[in-house]
Amino acid sequence: MTIKQKTDKPLPEVVFSSGDATHAQRVRRLAREGVLRRIYSGIFTSNLESPLESIVLRNWAEIVSNLLPGGVVSFRSAAAGKPENGWLYVTRGKTPRAIELPGLTIRVIPGTGAIQGAGVGDTPYKGIFLSSEPRWLLENMATGRGVASRVLSQEAVEVYLDKILILRGEYKLNALRDACRGLAATHGMLTEFSRLDKIIGALLGTHELRQLRSHQAIARAAGHPYDPSRLDLFEALFSHLKANVMPEVPDQAPTGQALENFAFYEAYFSNFIEGTTFQVSEAEQIVFEGKVIPNRTEDSHDVLGTFQAASQAPWRNTPARSGDEFLAWLKSVNALVMKSRSDKRPGEWKDKPNQAGTTLFVDPTLVPGTLREGFARIVALEDPFARALMTMFVVSEVHPFSDGNGRTARLAMNAELTAGGLSRIIVPTVYREDYMLPLKTLSHQKDPAAYLHSMSRIQQWTAAFDYSVPRYVLTDALKACNAFEEDLRNFKLIFPEAPASS
Repeated sequence: MTIKQKTDKPLPEVVFSSGDATHAQRVRRLAREGVLRRIYSGIFTSNLESPLESIVLRNWAEIVSNLLPGGVVSFRSAAAGKPENGWLYVTRGKTPRAIELPGLTIRVIPGTGAIQGAGVGDTPYKGIFLSSEPRWLLENMATGRGVASRVLSQEAVEVYLDKILILRGEYKLNALRDACRGLAATHGMLTEFSRLDKIIGALLGTHELRQLRSHQAIARAAGHPYDPSRLDLFEALFSHLKANVMPEVPDQAPTGQALENFAFYEAYFSNFIEGTTFQVSEAEQIVFEGKVIPNRTEDSHDVLGTFQAASQAPWRNTPARSGDEFLAWLKSVNALVMKSRSDKRPGEWKDKPNQAGTTLFVDPTLVPGTLREGFARIVALEDPFARALMTMFVVSEVHPFSDGNGRTARLAMNAELTAGGLSRIIVPTVYREDYMLPLKTLSHQKDPAAYLHSMSRIQQWTAAFDYSVPRYVLTDALKACNAFEEDLRNFKLIFPEAPASS
């Protein structure tokens, strides 16, 4: 609560007694009257309700500007641009000391004041400065007694530098290194620069890999850079799958006519959900009679390629068991499905960023490395259903190709299910949103629960049909369950009735 003076002009939340004698006397009087609370010597607050710790943290810059004018927020504090875990490091003067405030300890480090200069100059902020990027990187390379608490770990610095490579490119990282070199030469930080130079060189492949410590930087230097934000999502799903008991729904169409009927509808719906739409009779002509629908050559080949991958080894039943195999398998199946679309570079990694709605997928330069990281979690799951769901999400989230990513992801998922003796999954048209929205929830909110529920439900539905019957009978059964419906507002997925027991 803010207390107002008799003039109704509100006091600021933090009030300082420094200044002329009249102002100081007035502040002391307001404190005696209970209008202000004391935070620290010469620092008061008009907020009589909130915890002092909260008031200090949201007003830290004004407080530090008053206590340490001209000081430079430095070391790990400069990297964050604010206090962290109740600590703030400020470079100023010649004497080390600590200032204890409610919820905040300010460590004053003797050293160079604010640095001026294009590209390396510290940034003015209220009455203090924030270390420039070159300066705080060098500061965090410091070693020695008593330094560890105020510097970032080398791993954290490596992750930051790798992010620069991802977002700004090699040229900008080299420009930053040059700025650090110049600053180090003029301000006595050559030892710190030597350490930083070796890390940047290792990231760029010009220094030895052993200079690096973080997994992310080592992967970059080894030629397998990945998207760290996706690893957080992969880890969230991985942990959820490990912690839950997976359903076991046996394969209902392992051989013969049942296999062909299943593969046909798997291909039909997998293409329909991506916008490649045909009448069932047209799709049957494409798959079983070798017909190409007039003026739709590419669409026809999409359906046929998906059917071939769903019904034939190795795509049907032989998932990869190494990182190299995984990358090769994905390229192979995408090339098969998209073989008629040469403009989409079938079987080759995308060369341009892609997105769906507000979701921006993995940058092209990070595709192989991110897939490898995802695969490491796939093979660490013992349950085939868990591996299948992990596989589909990894491929879907990376979106490694210019086109055909959804079909490739579902085929990769189903290969894991078939290899484990479990029912493959068909996603009918009416289930499109029930399938896509949980994927989006996982991608944007890191919540895997809806995804697991959705995929478990649709697998049970898929396995509830008899695929050995004539195809027209199967088609009627699917229609009765609303599988083909596109009006998702008025139609929902229905499970087939179980046959009456005799």
